Amino acid sequence: MFIQIGSAFFATLFFSILFQVNRKELIFCGIVGAGGWATFLISQSSTDSKIVASLLAALVVSILSNLLAIYRKNPVTTYQISGIIPLVPGAGMYRTAFYFINDDKDLFSTYLSETLFIAGAIALAMLSVYTFLILIRNLKAKH
Repeated sequence: MFIQIGSAFFATLFFSILFQVNRKELIFCGIVGAGGWATFLISQSSTDSKIVASLLAALVVSILSNLLAIYRKNPVTTYQISGIIPLVPGAGMYRTAFYFINDDKDLFSTYLSETLFIAGAIALAMLSVYTFLILIRNLKAKH
């Protein structure tokens, strides 16, 4: 488990370099990615669902990204785009394409639906945190 979390940290850090993130923020991007992956691993072992685990992990990534954006005075996307990389269902997309090319309709539809649900869970988590923060900001503005 620790090897996977460390790998997620470095994968996120290296993607951050590709995205030309400021050097001072690279470690924080890695922490967001590692935190999201740790949440994914813990959630998957307790729920036995990649979709629920992806939702919870994306919530953690989004919350951490927003907190870091406030404290480090940077755009949220600096941390969020890099931090979400370990959660992207790349293997599911590959398997979907593989079984489509090999004309295996059953496995194609299985992997397609799982991949779409995971991607939807990630998007829903990010949107939920964003909406919650806007609601809080609007409530503060009214008072």
